[in-house]
Amino acid sequence: MSLRRRSLPGLLLLGLLSALSACSILPDAEPLRIYLLPATTPPPQASEPTLRHALRINTPQASRALASPRIAVVPEGNQISAYAGARWSDAAPVLLRDRLIEAFQRDGRMPSVSNENVNLYADISLHSDLRAFQSEYIEGKPQVLIRLDARLVDREDQRTLANRRFEIRQPSAAPDVASVVEAFGQASDTLSREVLDWTLSHARQLP
Repeated sequence: MSLRRRSLPGLLLLGLLSALSACSILPDAEPLRIYLLPATTPPPQASEPTLRHALRINTPQASRALASPRIAVVPEGNQISAYAGARWSDAAPVLLRDRLIEAFQRDGRMPSVSNENVNLYADISLHSDLRAFQSEYIEGKPQVLIRLDARLVDREDQRTLANRRFEIRQPSAAPDVASVVEAFGQASDTLSREVLDWTLSHARQLP
């Protein structure tokens, strides 16, 4: 009986050492790749007169699946997933908001463009709901889809000036994540130009 008691700690130690040695031979975790939202060559600054209205672009509202740094993919049907080992540098709605602000600032026709985190005066607010920011497989090939429901609001009386749904589809050159990320950048730039033109057309009608 005493021999069994003396051997028990030794057996436990041997088991612990065996477990540690087994853990040491497991493969290392795959490194996480962090992607910025790529930008294409910016268009030249507009030559039209500057408007006097200031704009605030709010971060788009999004579902939990899209409001994260995960790079969303719909491989088939209604199943939404994410690319393994890859993330955006920030949550997708924030990346899109910053891309929109950048487009307006480069265009230069509005004197002030800010987001909701900056305490600057604004005449107009751009509110939106991000319905899709993902790649989808169409006939076995990835295609980026961005769908944004936008509305312009007069900040003086909170009156909605205009509503519009924007939908951009951009095929990816290849199925690898890096190529899909490039397609996200191209689609985001196309969306930014469309939102820019739409916003300016309504801003010109304000007194």
